[in-house]
Amino acid sequence: MKKIIVPVDFSDHSKYALESAAILAKKYNAEIFALHMLEMSETILSQGEADIQSETIFFLKLAENRFNEFLDLDFLKDVKVTPIVKHFKVFSEVNDVAKEHNVDLIVMGSHGSSGLKEIFVGSNTEKVVRHAEIPVLVVKNKPTTLSFDNVVFASDFSEETVTPYLNASKLFETLGSNLHLVYINTPGDNFSSTSEMEKTVANFLQKADGNLDKLSEVQFISDYSVEKGVLNYANVSGADAIAVATHGRTGFTHFLAGSISEDIANHAALPVVTFRIK
Repeated sequence: MKKIIVPVDFSDHSKYALESAAILAKKYNAEIFALHMLEMSETILSQGEADIQSETIFFLKLAENRFNEFLDLDFLKDVKVTPIVKHFKVFSEVNDVAKEHNVDLIVMGSHGSSGLKEIFVGSNTEKVVRHAEIPVLVVKNKPTTLSFDNVVFASDFSEETVTPYLNASKLFETLGSNLHLVYINTPGDNFSSTSEMEKTVANFLQKADGNLDKLSEVQFISDYSVEKGVLNYANVSGADAIAVATHGRTGFTHFLAGSISEDIANHAALPVVTFRIK
């Protein structure tokens, strides 16, 4: 892990993300790209070209000054930090910046959300998670330490999650983590018998790893929902973080289908790392 990007909106939660990134940067000698997206108002955009240019420069300078002040933090000392200011607040652009700089990980702070606000508005973190093609680490709290010794990887072990699993395995191997594979069995239409679960996981591991060496290590957990099962298992197993695959749904499809991974990222107290299903 050599490059980490952190979207910054000057909130406490983006500061938590920066501090988490700093811990990782010091441990792995990585560079941090601190990204602030400046939201230009419709009033500015409707003005003449000359007015837009002068006012844009003014707001960019204002943002850069505030950005530099915000980045003057003790925990960033001895860390290489490259500030980036973009003109528009378009959350898919975080992924574009990450690709441009060949970044390995996005770190975002999130306060989590619930109820109608979560359904209709969502959070900035969710928007980045939906578009990101690289892993996204979501943190909720000020980090005292940031460990990835034991990571729970929750999956339905479908064929489409093979690539996220391989990406997670690669990342956490470089971090020296123990990756614990978990299958959550729920009542209703998604219920599976023991033999059905084992067959699904065996087919998955054969395709992903080319062997069944990890089959005996997979945990089969029953709970009322996937989210509850993942969070409860992570709690009782003493996990340091949770890893999940995400479809990256957007728009009305996301509203109808929802995303279990985003629910977990929203509600988990632990850091959550998402991996995009391609």
